Amino acid sequence: MSISKNIKWGLWILAFLLLTILSVLISLSIGELHISLTDIPRILFNGKGSMEYTVLRDIRLPRIYIGLSVGGALSIAGAILQGVYRNPLVEPYTMGISGGAALSVAFIIVTGLSLRVGAFLLPLAGFIGALATIFLVYFLSVRNGKVLTQNMVLVGVMISFIASSGMMLLMSYTTSDNIQSIVFWIMGSLDEPNSSLIALGVTMSVAGLAVSYLFIHPLNALRLGEDKARHLGINTDVAIKILFILASLLTGMCVAVAGVIGFVGLIIPQLMRLLTGSDFRILLISSFLAGGSFLVFCDTVARTIIAPNELPIGVITGIIGGLVFIVMLSRSSTKAKLS
Repeated sequence: MSISKNIKWGLWILAFLLLTILSVLISLSIGELHISLTDIPRILFNGKGSMEYTVLRDIRLPRIYIGLSVGGALSIAGAILQGVYRNPLVEPYTMGISGGAALSVAFIIVTGLSLRVGAFLLPLAGFIGALATIFLVYFLSVRNGKVLTQNMVLVGVMISFIASSGMMLLMSYTTSDNIQSIVFWIMGSLDEPNSSLIALGVTMSVAGLAVSYLFIHPLNALRLGEDKARHLGINTDVAIKILFILASLLTGMCVAVAGVIGFVGLIIPQLMRLLTGSDFRILLISSFLAGGSFLVFCDTVARTIIAPNELPIGVITGIIGGLVFIVMLSRSSTKAKLS
């Protein structure tokens, strides 16, 4: 790798680090209770017992931790899946993971188990539903010991439709309060008070980034196609299986911690590919940082735009992500016509 490319990648990483810091500072400062940026260090280190300290430590910082970890994990999962399937429209929830998780959570809410067992059952149910969908997609896509990647996409989409229909069936037989709870969970939220769940999300997202870098060469080789990757000495069957499991576990964690948050895993990797290039050595870390920054920014907008009420964060990511996708699509179409 040339020195100029090293410098270029270093500058991109520095830029995304600064963007991450900026999004965190804005999230700490802006809200129903405005806190000056210059006062934040003093409050965090010397303001124990004050209302500002409680707001920063117990409300805003946990949301930032979740936003950075979930946004980063979804972006990594999206980058990996798009690389494996060589399809820019594939995202973590395309594989039916969100549908399976939502159906599982809807079942827990409708039956009232979350009230009898505890609120921790909801994220657990979401994670179990996501894992069940992952294994179902995988086993339905294996033929003669080989994973048929195109079949996985089709099976995932069909499972997503079936799960959505099942969820609608459950919602048609329940109360309006339960329907509201299901819809709010489906749209996603970073309001998670459980510190153990937050720690799990942060740990898994950082570990996922580290593990993904062990598969840099297979990911770069798969950009050329499975046949050419095999000729380069890559065991594509094993690599695809491990990468699919990694992306799915990261997605399942995100669903369990924050609900279903769309467009992050679709838009961010595509945008980073346009800015930094398609080499996974820079694509993974840039997607992780940009995804975390994007979700923290969206959460700040979601909790302040109609304060004191809060919008589901999926509404903001859907609007911004959809607009960005349309702009990217129109620009690529224009370039294609000009060329």
